[in-house]
Amino acid sequence: MNRLYDMEPRVMDDEMLKLAVGQQGPQEEAGQLAKQEGIPFKDVLSLQLDFQNILRIDNLWQFESLRKLQLDNNIIEKIEGLENLTHLVWLDLSFNNIEAIEGLDTLVNLEDLSLFNNRISKIDSLDALVKLQVLSLGNNHIGNMMNIIYLRRFKALRTLSLSGNPVAENEDYKMFICAYLPDLVYLDFRRLDDHMKELAEMKHQYSIDELKHRENLMQAQLEDEQARREELEEHKAAFVEQLNGTFLFDSMYAEDMEGSKLSNLPGVGELLETYPSGQPTPQAVHPPRQLQPSLTASFTYKDKFVIICLNIFEYGLKQQEKRKAELETFMECVQEAIQENQEQGKLKIAKFEEKHLLSLNAIREESELSNIETKIVEHSEDITALLNVLMTLEMQLVEQLEETINMFERNIIDLVGLFVENVQSLYPFLEDPLGRHSCLARPWLNSGCTMAQCRDLENHHHEKLLEIAINILEKMVKGEMDEDLPDDLRSLFIDKDTIVNAVGASHDIHLLKIDNREDELVTRVNSWCTHLLDKIHKDEIMRNRKRVKEINQYIDHVQSELDSLEYGDLLD
Repeated sequence: MNRLYDMEPRVMDDEMLKLAVGQQGPQEEAGQLAKQEGIPFKDVLSLQLDFQNILRIDNLWQFESLRKLQLDNNIIEKIEGLENLTHLVWLDLSFNNIEAIEGLDTLVNLEDLSLFNNRISKIDSLDALVKLQVLSLGNNHIGNMMNIIYLRRFKALRTLSLSGNPVAENEDYKMFICAYLPDLVYLDFRRLDDHMKELAEMKHQYSIDELKHRENLMQAQLEDEQARREELEEHKAAFVEQLNGTFLFDSMYAEDMEGSKLSNLPGVGELLETYPSGQPTPQAVHPPRQLQPSLTASFTYKDKFVIICLNIFEYGLKQQEKRKAELETFMECVQEAIQENQEQGKLKIAKFEEKHLLSLNAIREESELSNIETKIVEHSEDITALLNVLMTLEMQLVEQLEETINMFERNIIDLVGLFVENVQSLYPFLEDPLGRHSCLARPWLNSGCTMAQCRDLENHHHEKLLEIAINILEKMVKGEMDEDLPDDLRSLFIDKDTIVNAVGASHDIHLLKIDNREDELVTRVNSWCTHLLDKIHKDEIMRNRKRVKEINQYIDHVQSELDSLEYGDLLD
């Protein structure tokens, strides 16, 4: 299968690409462009590079609009350099020296792929090609019949070529493919008849049913994973990811060796906390069934901590919805203002166009030079008047959008500030500055969904734990300790300083975890707000520049029509 040429292997350089673009395009257009510097490769839709003795695919990153690429009959050994060709629909790599399918992960729009006559032994790494309809793999080294099952994931695949492979010599070859690829229409350039498909289905029914069952289970698992990823992204957008469970609490003990040991002290595992200062026990918005409060319920330290995290989580989601609604309302206002302004501009231009054509015709028909000059001057004034009108409309829009942006900026900063303050504060607001009630307006949530409450709870637990530890130390000194402690735990009870330091180190780790999560939340939401507002301001600047450029280009165009007419008449 190795092809030898008299010429040396070639590199895909700019010279080769310019020549190919120039030869394949219309002579009066692409042919001229090919002779200029900076060929617009980004506009090329089709590129033919067959029989060039190319060894390596390279320098195609500029062809971002390419839809068809022909690289057959070269000596290419590896599929690479195609990452930026995301619009590619048709790719021919036949008659090369390729040994493995790879480098196609970004070609999500590819429909037709030819790898005919290469050295490929395994069908894989095509997962991203969800639109694949035609696959040519004939004359390769594919020998494992079960490898064909991989192609079941391509629901749009209708044409397949595998002739010339060892697998095609199997007596059950066609039946197997018909059974496992039931939607296939053409195999090895021949149409598959329905009768053969029916026979194949009956022959392999048991295996197919079993395979479908596994596929359904796998599909369900993939859908669950995708749903979890999407849910996590939603939570990240609200800056409260992993606060809807025990993650923060567990992370406090994950690196706390001393705390893990101390949790085995008698009485710590069953330690029931009394919420400090006589405040009501915090209750989750939607707590798990095992944490649902009742009049007689008692909560462990972990229970209360998780409930506070759940309340922060729910509050964060609600605030995210408010920010999202604020942004959507703002974008609607901006689009309405722009559309209304553009409609006014179109009316002005349409009215001018009518007069413009009449004026040009009148100037052409006028025979007196003085009258021609007068009409040209008058129409030039009309063009200037149109420029002033369009620029005035644009200035009005700029002022309107500036006011809208400033109002949105105030609102979104207030919402972010409210969110941050309520998450941090020991005593959160009951109502936000925009007059909308937050989830904290419910009395049973007061003082129950802030990071300050997490710290307060940890401090209270620390005091209780220290009290238990010192009592145990005193019992050990007096010989009144009935329970046997593990050796690693007993080593902490050498003296009072040792146990106090151990409890304090555990406490410091827990507070650091809480502080870090709070800092992360505050930093990210503030950064989001800053970047959002910066983008809005930059987008408005770019919109204004683009609109002013459009107006000037249009005015230059109509003025040039008048100027060319003027010069022509004067010459006559």
